[in-house]
Amino acid sequence: MQASEARRATAAAISTASSLGLTVDDAVVLHDSNKLTLRLLPCDVVARVAPVAHQIARFEVELAQRLAESGCPVAVPDPRVEPRVHERDGFDITLWTHCEAVSPREFSPADHADALRRLHAGMRGLDVPTPHFTDRVEEAQRLVADRDRTPALADADRELLGDTLRTLRRVIGERGGAEQPLHGEPHPGNVLATKHGLLFIDFETCCRGPVEFDLAHAPEEIGAHYPGVDHDLLRDCRLLVLAMITTWRWDRDDQLPDGRRLGREWLGQIRAARGG
Repeated sequence: MQASEARRATAAAISTASSLGLTVDDAVVLHDSNKLTLRLLPCDVVARVAPVAHQIARFEVELAQRLAESGCPVAVPDPRVEPRVHERDGFDITLWTHCEAVSPREFSPADHADALRRLHAGMRGLDVPTPHFTDRVEEAQRLVADRDRTPALADADRELLGDTLRTLRRVIGERGGAEQPLHGEPHPGNVLATKHGLLFIDFETCCRGPVEFDLAHAPEEIGAHYPGVDHDLLRDCRLLVLAMITTWRWDRDDQLPDGRRLGREWLGQIRAARGG
């Protein structure tokens, strides 16, 4: 978030938690991107704050509750307040249980693969409306094609990204493999290492597709421990995901620290993978 918006979001989170009887003297920023994640102290609750226009918070709260009831390894809303979306000053605020963190090194790639397998098993049992993963690919394709939104992207790089997205979207779709609800972005930033085990957060990108699409977001060694993986499909999904996240880095509004440097580095990796 922009600094002024982040200040307003923080004030809205503090005000909301206080109005619900939680004691808040301080707010520590845990993550700042399209939404703001705060640790409110001393009540020790995690507040996630997003502009009302995002309209995804209610889905996330309901999905997390249903997954937790199924025994899935997910973070859950704080039990001290009603599990719902609180709207204040143009923001949607949700309040979550803070889990004591441990070192990620305490968990092996096999542990991570097992946690993701359990999450997928739970998601298969839910009937939830989700977009298809190709809808997200299409979003990236539109961004590549929009020169106003990606003005710094060179023509050769624009052509490379557009062709990679188009080709792999078709190739993966033609495989016709099993599909199911997915987390959408289970990369390390969306996995908490806690004393209760690995817990998944941030389901705003939940979609439907092959499990290999989720695995493509995780470190490579995790795929070796996930049962029944189609490794050819996983390889294609990894390159597709790389093209997608590279595209986001060229969005003129991208706020990822050092994002443009990463975008250039990833373009080189895509070009090498495609023999360019």
